[in-house]
Amino acid sequence: MTQTPPPDGPKRTPRFLTPKMRERARLERQFTWLRRYSPTLGRVVQTITRPGWTLVRVPVGMMFILGGILAILPIFGLWMIPVGLLLLAVDVPRLRRPVATAVIRMRRRAERWKSRRKD
Repeated sequence: MTQTPPPDGPKRTPRFLTPKMRERARLERQFTWLRRYSPTLGRVVQTITRPGWTLVRVPVGMMFILGGILAILPIFGLWMIPVGLLLLAVDVPRLRRPVATAVIRMRRRAERWKSRRKD
């Protein structure tokens, strides 16, 4: 009897990846981290990153970015810009590398900040 890996476990990727495949895999690893970090957020991320949801992701991502630009209004805020960019990065290849890099940098800063607070 063979055991199957858990659905959110590490996925094996081919040894040689094209740059586009590497960028896509890097972004998917960040989404996997978000799913593990926050189960509630993980369900939303898992739903919205499904392959057939392009017609939902692009307009919602644009709305988030526009809402972030209107940050002077009480309901909107600058937090909406990164969320919109994350949504657009799933479908726009040119955004994948900068968005994945930004997520990694923010994770590292948060880890450093947490370790400083503990001391």
